[in-house]
Amino acid sequence: MFCNTKKETQEVADQLYNYGFSALALHGDLEQYDRDQTLVRFANKSTAILVATDVAARGLDIDALDAVINYQIAHDPEIHIHRIGRTGRAGNKGAAYSLYNDREAHKVALVEANADPILDAEPLPSRNFLDTHPIQAPMATIKISGGKKQKIRPGDILGALTGAHGIAGNQVGKIQIFDNWAYVAIHRDVIRQALKKLGQGQLKGRSFRVRLIRD
Repeated sequence: MFCNTKKETQEVADQLYNYGFSALALHGDLEQYDRDQTLVRFANKSTAILVATDVAARGLDIDALDAVINYQIAHDPEIHIHRIGRTGRAGNKGAAYSLYNDREAHKVALVEANADPILDAEPLPSRNFLDTHPIQAPMATIKISGGKKQKIRPGDILGALTGAHGIAGNQVGKIQIFDNWAYVAIHRDVIRQALKKLGQGQLKGRSFRVRLIRD
């Protein structure tokens, strides 16, 4: 979901979270560590919605992105094209939605004339729609206090999780290794088992701290 300013990006993400959605913000006021962790969680499907500014999302490439929502119309038609082009890639299906009011009709006309026709305008659903329970992200993220400098590899983590009395390989998602820590996505149904397996086992003959990244 795209907003035009850092302030609005954080406000929208906070509101979505308060309504029960799995949502995180990505903008220039975040420290690099927080930006990295946010992108890890969105890419590995342990958060469902990423609310971002155009600058923060520059260069961001996420596989199988179901939808792009323009919470605000982009100031530049080229930016609009860049936003909506992130979904429906590589033969996958995707959708792009743009929210706007009557005061922004001129922005919509500019986009339609220069970039992309916005079809099938409809009113927003009623607020009662928010009473339904939002779908949650299917995965959760575990952080491990060891990474490249400790010679940890994705195969080490996968092996530790799926060894004796471990979880199934298809319950393990994306594994990302940084210099001094690593992240692994685990299906939410087996997160406790995975934490126990990693916490009691060893990687490279050493024990590392593990914790669940919570919203």
